[in-house]
Amino acid sequence: MLRRCPLALVTTTIALALVLLTFPAAAGASEPLWTLLKTGGQAVLVRHAVTTPGVGDPPDMRLDDCASQRNLTDAGRAHARRVGEAFRARGIVVDRLLTSPWCRCIETARLAWGPAEVWTPLGNLYGRAERRAEQVREMRALVGERRAGGNLVLVSHGSTISALTGVSPDPAELVIVTPQGGGRFAVAGRVVVP
Repeated sequence: MLRRCPLALVTTTIALALVLLTFPAAAGASEPLWTLLKTGGQAVLVRHAVTTPGVGDPPDMRLDDCASQRNLTDAGRAHARRVGEAFRARGIVVDRLLTSPWCRCIETARLAWGPAEVWTPLGNLYGRAERRAEQVREMRALVGERRAGGNLVLVSHGSTISALTGVSPDPAELVIVTPQGGGRFAVAGRVVVP
């Protein structure tokens, strides 16, 4: 005979299940992806770290004026450093580092890995749909290119990474893709550095 569960127990169980589903996979689950990065030849798309509140950019934003943009918070700066430390601790080689021209991406790249090459196709697509096809085409060609040696790291925006991969990353989250040549690639997985 089935017994009735108190409503509080059912509600608590459902709430706990929902909370657990929203957390990233356990740290151990990302170890195969770190191992893949250690072998090299991957492309790593990284969303910039946490910024000041808001969505998109202020209406008067200018790329040549960081003060006119949404920038990293102190927590975002600390997170960017932790991402770089995770790479160094595992001996993961970065052969090339590219960044969006937005200051929050440049700073994320610099704090994690050092000076980066600004690459316009990594620019923010949020509110800029007219650039989407061209930027995705340019990114796809580079990300899908097979490479030997270390990894290619590209620091960009959630909207831009999503347009390319279909993955909507959290701030400072890594989306690892395996190049397959001819502009093709496979998403190997996602890594969150706490």
